[in-house]
Formats: sequence, structure tokens, C-alpha cells
Amino acid sequence: MIFYKTAQEIELLRESNLIVSRTHAEVAKIIRPGIQSLKLDQIAEEFIRDNGGVPVFKGYRGFPFTLCMSINEAVVHGMPSKYELKEGDVVSIDCGVRKNGYVGDSAYTYCVGEVSEEVKKLLRVTKEALYKGIEQAVVGKRLGDISYAIQEHAGKKHGYGIVRELVGHGVGRELHEKPEVPNYGKRGTGPKLKQGLVIAIEPMINMGTRHIQQLNDGWTIVTDDRKPSAHFEHSVAVQSGKADILSTFEYTESAIEKNIELTSLI
Repeated sequence: MIFYKTAQEIELLRESNLIVSRTHAEVAKIIRPGIQSLKLDQIAEEFIRDNGGVPVFKGYRGFPFTLCMSINEAVVHGMPSKYELKEGDVVSIDCGVRKNGYVGDSAYTYCVGEVSEEVKKLLRVTKEALYKGIEQAVVGKRLGDISYAIQEHAGKKHGYGIVRELVGHGVGRELHEKPEVPNYGKRGTGPKLKQGLVIAIEPMINMGTRHIQQLNDGWTIVTDDRKPSAHFEHSVAVQSGKADILSTFEYTESAIEKNIELTSLI
């Protein structure tokens, strides 16, 4: 069953997503070679709780951390650890927050120091694919229009592998609600998009094969060929004319720029 949100509920969802977006910025300030991914997780949890939120991933189906932190060939659901990030790594960070009973959810893939041009392109195309999908999240379109737009840009135009086993989702009082939002599909198919639908759109795009596997930790999903993967996600409310993006990368990307400037001075 799909739950459509009122204008008041969408504002509560926006508030939760604001904390998510600001949490990403706190992490972005200090991502650099040598920092432990576990340290980033601790900073995120403290910031979320200090701002009246609850980390929604922590304890979800037994997941023990605030952030999903997926490095290089890890697609999603990676776990923070004492691993020290290295120059050239890329790390997808997925963050979820519950506040006032509503969930915010957003992901961003970060470069650690200097990364290859090939990897930069993967990240750029994946983020572009996210916004191509969001352009279709308007009243009167169908769910398949979102999926097709992502597939057309990342897969057909650029030749990347599009993960099929993992999908975006509705978001509201629960982290995962109906409908599922695949990153591949056919135009004009699936449920018609209506006012008040709130969905998390999240392309998961691999440099090589689309095929994935789960590691023995029971969580981490990696690419079959161990080539890098990228993941970007926004929570979006379907509206007439133009989608309403409830999360934002503005704080994150501002923090990344400042981090680069500071690092260059050291």
C-alpha cells in the first residue's frame, strides 16, 4: 500500500532530511586520507542526536551503525570500521534520520584526496542520473519514467552497470515504504505518480558489471568484478510541474570545497 503525504507531513519529512543533509556536511568537513571510517560514524551519530534526531539505520534489522559506509567496490550497506581511508578511495555514505516520527534519507559518494579521472566520471554520471530521475518525479508521470531516465543516462549513454537487485523506495514514517523505485525500466509503466508521494531515488551505478554479491558480514554488497561503484540519493516529494527535493547536497558540497582548501594549505 502506498501512503500519500499531506503538505504538513512533507514539511516534517523536510525537517528530517535537513538533519540528514547537515550530517553529511559534518562528515564532509573531515573526510581525508588517514581518518578511520568509524570516526566519521561517531561524529554523525553525535550530530544527529544533538539536533533532536535519531539515527534510523542504527538497529535497523540489526545493523549496528549510524551510517552505511561503502568504500570503492562496495556498492551499499558497508559498515564503518577502523579502516583508515586512503588517497584515491571513494566512499558512499548513506544516512537516515528519524525526527518527529518521520524519516529523512540521503546518500553521497565522496572522493578521498585525489582520485582517478575515470572514477570522477563515474561519480559525475551517477549524480547526473539521479537528477535525470528526479526530473520525472512529477504528477502524471509513471514510476517507470524515473527508472528509464536513470537507465538511459548511466547505462545506455555511458555504458555503466546498473544494479538491479537494490532499489529506491517510498519513505515516510518508515524507512522503506511502497513503492519500490528501480534504476532501470520502461517508460510509461508502473504506478502513476500522484501528489504527496514521497520517494527516495538512489542510483547505484558500477564502473563495470552490474552484478553484485554480499560479503560474509551479512551486509556489505560489492561488485562482482571488484570495480568501483557510486551511489547518490535524494528524498523527493512528487509535485505538479517540478519535483520537491527534500534533502540537499548544498551543505555537503560547500563543506567539501572548504575541506579541499584547508587540505591544500597544510
